[in-house]
Amino acid sequence: MSATSLALLITIDGPAGAGKTTVSKLLAERLGYRYLDTGSLYRAVAFGVMTAQISLHDDIGIQRLLKDSRLMLEPVTSGFHLKWNDQDISGYLRTSEISMMASAVSAKPVVRDFLLDVQRKTGQNKSLVCEGRDMGTVVFPNADIKFFLDANPDIRALRRYRELTCSASNITLNAVSKDMRERDRNDRRRVIAPLIPATDAIIVDASNMDISAVVTCMTAAIISIFGDIPMYSIHETPACLEKT
Repeated sequence: MSATSLALLITIDGPAGAGKTTVSKLLAERLGYRYLDTGSLYRAVAFGVMTAQISLHDDIGIQRLLKDSRLMLEPVTSGFHLKWNDQDISGYLRTSEISMMASAVSAKPVVRDFLLDVQRKTGQNKSLVCEGRDMGTVVFPNADIKFFLDANPDIRALRRYRELTCSASNITLNAVSKDMRERDRNDRRRVIAPLIPATDAIIVDASNMDISAVVTCMTAAIISIFGDIPMYSIHETPACLEKT
């Protein structure tokens, strides 16, 4: 039985700008799985909070907003179409402002409780690659295989800068780097579900690898564990991979 014929639940955690979105999409495509960007769920809540002009300090207001709002994940061939109260919000979720607000709202118990059930229900049927910050530590602690994708902060900032300049011309690399380092600090130091690798995660350092090489490494790890004819011996670790 090959890796692609298995119904696995795969998690990919890591900091902003490490390439999780592109890698997760490509890995899901290679395996014939759906892709779930859980970070977009928090961005959707951030969009709702910002649109409703609710203060980040107003937990009661945020709780009321979540109770009265609908976050819809419509399955499509390769993933899910995200809507907030029937509005397609895909084009609003990748701004620096939404990124910073998403990091702030993700630390709130009321938001995490709201999204935890959504995420776990989505993962029940497996055949899914889930990307986020705490997929392998909190949301899916029993996932079949967990990855933690990381890269040098300067490299991550440059990648995010190039991504953002496609839709905005007034973005500077220094601003992106500053925002990213601040978000890193917030994500790693928060009390609730800090950004850390799961104890059984496979760490992939993408600092000196392109996207194709990262996907190949992850595929090799999956095949080595679940495939009949592994690319690597199950007792060996590819050079690009490291267990925590």
